[in-house]
Amino acid sequence: MTNLQERGHLLTEQVNPLSLNLDQLSCLELVELFNSEDHKAVAAVAAAKVEIAKAIEETAARLRQGGRLFYVGAGTSGRLGVLDAAECPPTFCTPPELVQGIIAGGAGALVRSSEDLEDRAEDGDAAIAQRHITLLDVVVGITAGGTTPFVHGALNAARQRGALTIFMACVPAEQVGFEADINIRLLTGPEVLAGSTRLKAGTVTKLTLNILSTGVMVKLGKVYGNRMVDVAVTNQKLRDRALRILQDLTGLSREAAGYLLEHSGKWVKLALLMHWTGLSKEDGDRLLSKHQGNLRDAVAGYKDTQQS
Repeated sequence: MTNLQERGHLLTEQVNPLSLNLDQLSCLELVELFNSEDHKAVAAVAAAKVEIAKAIEETAARLRQGGRLFYVGAGTSGRLGVLDAAECPPTFCTPPELVQGIIAGGAGALVRSSEDLEDRAEDGDAAIAQRHITLLDVVVGITAGGTTPFVHGALNAARQRGALTIFMACVPAEQVGFEADINIRLLTGPEVLAGSTRLKAGTVTKLTLNILSTGVMVKLGKVYGNRMVDVAVTNQKLRDRALRILQDLTGLSREAAGYLLEHSGKWVKLALLMHWTGLSKEDGDRLLSKHQGNLRDAVAGYKDTQQS
């Protein structure tokens, strides 16, 4: 493990030669430089695509068996994990316990800097024990520089419990090695502002978490085509989205789509199944359960029974 007092050699801590005159640039030149450097975040995701795809596949397999997904991090990395976890329930109607974010310092660290707490590996260990992590669960450790003790402690504890462990860092393995089931290295290079990993490292982390969680939900059957059929209808914006999905996929008027949505219990997926099969809410619900919530499989299963 890298000496915590000597991090200057890390890729995320190095000085970017393209921004040595950062304090002398015009506002337009600043924007152009940041924009140019941010392109490296997209390239870094592409370079790690095999590992990210493996993470999606193996995470979906665990969640399909009743497991949970946890993001663990400190500072910016922790906040991004909490953000991604918080966005899953409204987007995919998942229970809040299915995807959870764990940040060093707890909820208070979301709005106030608590960077000193990232140095406590034992707190990461305790966070895993508190949530009763099992072999069905997945724990993603997020640390831009790869050295955060809180993350290391959490991942080591998770591995001991048999959980799938994923290590996500913005430094190469030869700089910071770590034993995890899946290693995702997102190499964006030195920051425009030296050491400020809320910049490119933060951007590439957000991109990767977007892909990971959305990819997992797609594989869990929470998407039909590219439609958000498990959206939680909790406000006017989301109700409007639900109605548009129903109208687009069924050809119904807005009024008829609204009637169907209400009779499905405000569940777009069930509403579509009811419309396409003529099943009642109760029978449609049972059919979806039989096919683990996968709408496409449920429709195919219904057609098979009708033809036999």
